[in-house]
Amino acid sequence: MTNARTNLEIARHILENGFGNDPDALDEVVPDTFIEHQFGMSGTREGLKQAIKSLRGAFPDMKYRLINSTENGDLVWVNYEATGTHTNPFMGRPGTGKTFAITVIDIMRIDDGKVVEHWGVPDRFALAQQLGF
Repeated sequence: MTNARTNLEIARHILENGFGNDPDALDEVVPDTFIEHQFGMSGTREGLKQAIKSLRGAFPDMKYRLINSTENGDLVWVNYEATGTHTNPFMGRPGTGKTFAITVIDIMRIDDGKVVEHWGVPDRFALAQQLGF
């Protein structure tokens, strides 16, 4: 019997732990050769960790709720809701105290237990509108 995680479990680990309060949790499932395709994101594991820390700084109470997920071979799709309060600077703007709720869709290609590629689609227009940008 093996203790290997399914691809969907790996995706959930990233969402629940890496994007939770432990960006270092990415170390076990995101290799140094990770490729990021999301606009505005650095294409490295360390860049991803910095982005998480930046989001956590701007929205310390940010939470994620998984809505739906599916996998097909080495690809996993997750659809979730991200919520939080804008308390600190984000995108050059000071904290507004406003809350937001947006939909995010992530696609991950997983090879041998590691996320090797990622495409992310956060609803940035909804975020900007809800924060009054």
